[in-house]
Amino acid sequence: MKTLTLELPLEGLPIAAEMPGNFAEEARFLLALKLFEQGRISSGKAGILCGMGRVAFLLAAGRAGTPLVDLSPEELAEEFS
Repeated sequence: MKTLTLELPLEGLPIAAEMPGNFAEEARFLLALKLFEQGRISSGKAGILCGMGRVAFLLAAGRAGTPLVDLSPEELAEEFS
């Protein structure tokens, strides 16, 4: 598996006392979530990016308040007709 390393200035991160022990996992999830919200990656790819399965990612995204479906009012009306 290929990986990508991000260099981040420590000054921009929470102080060590505020940083959760799973900060790297949280950062991967938030990155995956944002890319999914923007429509740049699928839910399956988002799950892979943060080390979850697709369904687990979708459940976590829903708990985070991210809309899982992006339908126009017309598309929504058509779905329910």
